[in-house]
Formats: sequence, C-alpha cells, structure tokens
Amino acid sequence: MPSLDSSQPDHGCCKSRPMCRLKRSPTQDREDNEMISYLKGSIRSINNETSKVVVDVNGVGYEVLLPLFVMRSLTDRGKEEGDEIALQIYYHVSERQPRPVLVGFNNDFERRFFEKLIAVEDIGPSKAARAFVFSVSTVANAIENGDAQVLQRMPGIGARTAQKIIATLKEKVAEFALLRDEGYDSMPAVARKDIKDEAVEVLAGLGYKRADAKLKIDEVLERNPGLRDTEGLIREVFRAERE
Repeated sequence: MPSLDSSQPDHGCCKSRPMCRLKRSPTQDREDNEMISYLKGSIRSINNETSKVVVDVNGVGYEVLLPLFVMRSLTDRGKEEGDEIALQIYYHVSERQPRPVLVGFNNDFERRFFEKLIAVEDIGPSKAARAFVFSVSTVANAIENGDAQVLQRMPGIGARTAQKIIATLKEKVAEFALLRDEGYDSMPAVARKDIKDEAVEVLAGLGYKRADAKLKIDEVLERNPGLRDTEGLIREVFRAERE
C-alpha cells in the first residue's frame, strides 16, 4: 500500500488515524472479481475434508475451493498430488470479504452456472460452493422442473431457499440442464462412509451404543442425503432426538 504523504490530499481521512480505507466502487469490486479466471499447474496438495486443492503455478501456490462434484470428478479421473490440472476460476473479493476466495471448476459451463446460482438472493460464493454437491445438469434439471426436493438435498439449502432458487432461475438454465456431464445426483459412497464412521465414533464416545448410533445416523442420512460433514450429521442426530 502506498505511504500516506502529508503533502497530498487526505481524501477526507482523519490525520489522527494510522490508516484509512477509501470506499470501493461497484466497478472496483467487479474488476477484482475478474482478476483470476484460469489456473493451470500441478496439484501441490489435496484436502478432501475442506474440499480444497493447492495449485502450484510457476512456484506460486493458489488455494482453490472446489465444489464437491468437482472434487469428485478429479478423484474419478485419478488426479493425485503432483499431477497437472487446469481449472476455470471464479475469483471473489469484496469489502465484506477482503480475503480472496477462488472457486474452481472443470470448464466454463460450470463456472457460468455457478455465477447464476450466486445471483440468487442470500446465496454467496462460499455458501454456493459448499452446497454444490451435485453436477450442474442435476441442479439445473431440478430448477427447470421445479423440483425443490432435489435442491433441499444440497447442504445449507432449506425449503425456503430452494423455492427462491426456482423462482429466480427457472427458464433461465435450460441450456445447463442439457449438459452431458458426470450426472452426479447423490453423495459419493466413500464420502458417506467416512462421515458415517466418524459420526459413530463420536456418538460412541458420548455413551451411545454403536448399533443405536448407526441406526440414528442412517435415519438422518435418509432424510438429509446431502449432508457432507460429520459435525452437521451429529447436529442433525441431536435435532432429531429433540423432535
């Protein structure tokens, strides 16, 4: 950041403040969001728990958040640390979110659909990335068919938000519904097994019998197949007990 020179206009900043932040314009935010649109390099690390990868591009590591369906497609293609990877990037930074967030996709169609999704009220980039567990074609078909049940299987998407997505995007995502992508419409079995095993261990540590814990977890997953983390699964088990 350039140093403040007393000989220059202070643009309304109080001289007693150590630093002042000039108000950003919508144009500046939009320009920042277009700074990084593509990355190609080698995979430095993969974190399945956070659904993030670090991509080494000429010695610079970029942390990229991947929607679960994108991470799943990398796994299905056998991508490992050290392999080459190319990602389309949605780059987000704003006054409320000053730390840049990079969300990665396999192609431009996926990124464009993501941009439509975050145009829905109350759905920001981080929330959308966490919710995006199914393929673009699956989500787009649900929107075009007005199928709120499919959308509610996505983490963090309740009945109200699902209806809001349909009302905002129906008849605007038909081209994406026709995509011939992986067609993921459920959680990957391995991920489901991992969180189930972890949840059983947590409940057993709290005094539950393992058989009872497994039964409760299966019941919750049947009602909420979009759950993708142990903490959320345990929370739903406790909520079900209170009902």
